[in-house]
Amino acid sequence: MCTPSDTGPTTAYNVSSRYLGCYQDPHVTILSDAKLSTIIMTPQYCTTWCGKNGFAYGGIEFGTQCFCGSEPDFSQASKTDDSSCSSKCATDPSSSCGGTYILSLYEILNPQGNTTNEGFLPACQTQPLCSHKVCDTSMSTAERVKSLVSSMTLQEKILNVVDASAGSTRLGLPPYEWWNEATHGVGSAPGVQFTRNSSNFGYATSFPAPILTAASFDDALIKEIAGVIGKEGRAFGNNGFSGYDFWAPNINPFRDPRWGRGQETPGEDVFHVQSYIRSFVRGLQGDDPEDKQVIATCKHYAAYDLETGRYGNNYNPTQQDLADYYLAPFKTCARDTAVGSIMCSYNSVNGIPTCASEYLLEEVLRKHWNFNADYNYVVSDCGAVADIWQFHNFTDTEEAAASVALNAGTDLDCGSSYVKLNESINAGQTTVHALDRALTRLYSAMFTVGFFDGGKYNHLGFSDVSTPRAQTLAYEAAVEGMTLLKNDQLLPLRSLHKYKSVAVIGPFANATTQMQGDYSGTAPYLHSPLEAFGTHTWKVNYAMGTDINNPSTAGFSSALEAARKSDLVIYLGGIDNSMENEQNDRTSLAWPANQLDLISQLTKLSKPTIVVQFGGGQLDDSTLLKNKGINALIWAGYPSQDGGPALFDILTGKRSIAGRLPVTQYPASYADEVSIFDINLRPDESLSFPGRTYKWYTGKPVLPFGYGLHYTKFDFKWKATLNHEYNIQSLVDSCKKHPHDTINDNTPFATVKASVRNIGKENSDYIGLLFLSSQNAGPAPRPNKSLVSYLRLNNIKTKSEQILHLPLTLGSLARADKNGNLVIFPGIYKIALDISEALTFTFSLHGAPVVIDTLPTPKPHYEFTVPVHIQPASTEAHS
Repeated sequence: MCTPSDTGPTTAYNVSSRYLGCYQDPHVTILSDAKLSTIIMTPQYCTTWCGKNGFAYGGIEFGTQCFCGSEPDFSQASKTDDSSCSSKCATDPSSSCGGTYILSLYEILNPQGNTTNEGFLPACQTQPLCSHKVCDTSMSTAERVKSLVSSMTLQEKILNVVDASAGSTRLGLPPYEWWNEATHGVGSAPGVQFTRNSSNFGYATSFPAPILTAASFDDALIKEIAGVIGKEGRAFGNNGFSGYDFWAPNINPFRDPRWGRGQETPGEDVFHVQSYIRSFVRGLQGDDPEDKQVIATCKHYAAYDLETGRYGNNYNPTQQDLADYYLAPFKTCARDTAVGSIMCSYNSVNGIPTCASEYLLEEVLRKHWNFNADYNYVVSDCGAVADIWQFHNFTDTEEAAASVALNAGTDLDCGSSYVKLNESINAGQTTVHALDRALTRLYSAMFTVGFFDGGKYNHLGFSDVSTPRAQTLAYEAAVEGMTLLKNDQLLPLRSLHKYKSVAVIGPFANATTQMQGDYSGTAPYLHSPLEAFGTHTWKVNYAMGTDINNPSTAGFSSALEAARKSDLVIYLGGIDNSMENEQNDRTSLAWPANQLDLISQLTKLSKPTIVVQFGGGQLDDSTLLKNKGINALIWAGYPSQDGGPALFDILTGKRSIAGRLPVTQYPASYADEVSIFDINLRPDESLSFPGRTYKWYTGKPVLPFGYGLHYTKFDFKWKATLNHEYNIQSLVDSCKKHPHDTINDNTPFATVKASVRNIGKENSDYIGLLFLSSQNAGPAPRPNKSLVSYLRLNNIKTKSEQILHLPLTLGSLARADKNGNLVIFPGIYKIALDISEALTFTFSLHGAPVVIDTLPTPKPHYEFTVPVHIQPASTEAHS
């Protein structure tokens, strides 16, 4: 059945509009009833689209985004000078298309009929596309895609390899915005629209930031969270409030503790990150790669983990560090999860921007890891193609930058550089064949999410958003991730009657949106700690006391007064997105001085005192750990919508705490000793370089990776261990193979088992972390130890036990040699349960070393169709 399509302006309706001015719109709330993004946006296009859908107002922001509404909401916006609306329309530079969070606003004088935002109909149910061969279901998907691409004009092709793709009015192909976010819930992005109507796509479940959920070490939890995010994303997409692809997860390991986006990641350990990837991608996409819930995108490929100078940085990692650390998560994503998409990053690797790297995109990603299904595509980070020319100075022109990116295999440009591909093709820098290849991948991917035909997820709607189970899951994730760093037997607060009053102090005490962290969307609710503490019968004395990072002491007196008249003091502080965020790395690992000062003064009052540390990156807690006036210290990350109730339940013992740090907590001096641009992992004594991550760091951490206390005590016993020796070649020979006949290094070769008995007085979860180390296997330097297995046990009752089952995979025995090949070396190995080594077992591997994965060697020289300039390594920020 075909219905009239909604692919853009038509000649049947001539809009009449009046310009109202330029408005600062920081929360994108002036107009929120409907939204459209396209690279061919102009004021005429926007007002026509809004008017023919019945809306009385239209406006443009960000150069490509059109917003419609029945009535503007000026409550959080202000009029500004017209010169602020300075973004030129991408395909019509003579027109202005708003600005960054600045709206060019128009009143539509002749809106057509009633307002409509009926959602997205599968493209093959609309005219005129339904008469095209792309909608002929008797043909294979490959044939259908080929018929569509071959019928497009060159200009139509070019306008559909950018994120705000134009579609084709001529063919009836609708516009589509590829930029959608879902790091820990459906997030704000050009392709995502949250309405002002709370009963109709005004919010989505806001889960804790990934760094906190990763601290749960609960793979089943991660998969269920991702499944909910994918379901809600698909519901938004089905109803026209988002696309069907989402740019998540962020899988760059958290190498440097100063990184502003570490909060988006699962932490510093590659094995942990790889496990997170398997759970998250499969949860988000669903189990059938041919019929996905949504498309996941693993980002940012590769070796991207800095905001400082990010647009022009070049790193020269060793092949060894590439294989062991920087590429390993992407291997898992591309090879093992059937992920739909990979995002190339801003930086260069070995002098070549990643989005122009034949080595990374073709030789490693597509050939070595078999990321070569028809629906597998590569998208650039936003502006990264332009940066090839603008910041890397790798090419002499933007047209040349577009050419080298397309030729290398970057299929989709988040930006507008590919608009210049017409000039590139005419100059012989790239070809129509390369353009067709990109479009084929993109449209093949859209078939997997029902863009053309619909699919099994098309029934999802707003009733599937923020369900009772989703709300429970957001609470559970916050509970499971919170981590106890210190406890002088104060917690849990079982005897609440002892405390008739409590002082709730600090910049996170009344936090709401602050608890979400970055890449968040609109939450259904945000329950602050102050709100949660107010549910108890004790008297709450609240004072903010101080900001996150402000030298003013003006609020200290009220905070100290609140503490003096209270029986218990709870300080809630740390860092937030004002200090760590995209485009902003920290320069210090120390607590903000103003907060330490206030905490110190509070502890001198000799009241029972609890400190709760929020934020994604760790702070040096040395002062707090040593301060005897602080009885308990909890890390709470960014706990999001139910952060307050989760924290309250942990403090009061309704729930026990069992999270583990997914990163190393370094001393503040680390920031002075180690350049943020030094991406080497292994220590080098001759350079006074102490190494990075718990695997290689030779200094003394404040708190180690995997640290976390409990309210109870456990006793451990081995139930099943390993053989005392193994022949390496026999292990490899018994290993399963991938479909492409390479060794499946995920194959378990043995499973160790240990009983965990709760010998304390509180029911509790327990996370079993299994580490592997060797003093003689393979060449030095050798890692201190490596995480090789983990499992979370839930609700172990007092005086009872549960059994840990911890499989060891073939890949967990391997490490990279200098060429980047993964090798299993003979030697004596030790496995140890937990960072305390509560249980240990020694075994040996004998026989010759065996290579189980060979990293392709870069060519000495790569050919480009344009003059290029290889970059030197970054040692400081690029402007």
